[in-house]
Amino acid sequence: MILNVYTSLLVLFLVNSVWTRSVRQVYDDLDPEHWSHYTSECPQECFCPPSFPHALYCDNKGLKEIPSIPARIWYLYLQNNQIETLSEKPFVNATHLRWINLNKNKITNSGIENGVLSKLKRLLYLFLEDNELEEVPAPLPVGLEQLRLAKNKISRIPEGVFSHLENLTMLDLHQNSLLDSALQSDTFQGLSNLMQLNIAKNSLKKMPLSIPANTLQLFLDNNSIEVIPENYFSAIPKVTFLRLNYNKLSDDGIPTNGFNVSSILDLQLSHNQLTKIPPINAHLEHLHLDHNKIKSVNGTQICPVSIALEEDYGYYGNIPRLRYLRLDGNEIQPPIPLDIMICFRLLQAVVI
Repeated sequence: MILNVYTSLLVLFLVNSVWTRSVRQVYDDLDPEHWSHYTSECPQECFCPPSFPHALYCDNKGLKEIPSIPARIWYLYLQNNQIETLSEKPFVNATHLRWINLNKNKITNSGIENGVLSKLKRLLYLFLEDNELEEVPAPLPVGLEQLRLAKNKISRIPEGVFSHLENLTMLDLHQNSLLDSALQSDTFQGLSNLMQLNIAKNSLKKMPLSIPANTLQLFLDNNSIEVIPENYFSAIPKVTFLRLNYNKLSDDGIPTNGFNVSSILDLQLSHNQLTKIPPINAHLEHLHLDHNKIKSVNGTQICPVSIALEEDYGYYGNIPRLRYLRLDGNEIQPPIPLDIMICFRLLQAVVI
């Protein structure tokens, strides 16, 4: 189980290294005599590196419009400009685009021509962070693997906008204006392969409904969530990394075994209103509880297995796997209780 999780995360977070290897193969295969050809068809406002013929760099150029994109381009960099509209005309010949970075522009929903994105059939990565979007743009390319929409003004998610994105592995919606009403029971329907969902820094008061079952990483920091529903995580049995820092969780808002979930390896509950450590699972490896209202720690009470049984089985039994525990910013006074060390024998760091 753990091996599968880390394998999936490796695919998700090291994807850039895969692209790099592909790029290096292009470097080796490119004949220098064709460099002048690549340069001549390069838009005047942009830079086309001869050693990277599939890339077009138009970032930081003060552009207000997207130039005509050559047919050979796979990677398009348009970040840090003044672009307000996305029209079909610049992309007529760009049928091989895999990657578009449009971060830090001034794109609005009304400025996106209907259907322009969905016509980019081979697009895998779409970055539209830090623009002026008020809702998730639609329709989207069905082959997308990553969609980054952070730092916009999104308060609405159109019905069915994700229904055909079965290849999407990452959806980033952090730092927008989403309320609970924007996340309906079918909002994420169709995202059967989603691994990371980031809805941090919005205005949620409740845990979102119907998170895709294959989600590994769920980020909900900086909202106003007060309650974890009973058996909430049974619907997302693979969740491994859970971040709920900077919310309004109290002891009463967490079911008795709300976080006693075997799949969770990293649990972050910093900057909430907890007065005690909630029950955890023996598989948990990292626990962040700093800046709550915890006054004391009893290792015997929080130990996920019986200390007596643990002594019988030693390192060959089901001993707790906790390696990192953060408790600073509470009302706990050192030293660390001995029973904490007896229970969590694999602990490598305790911050108190």
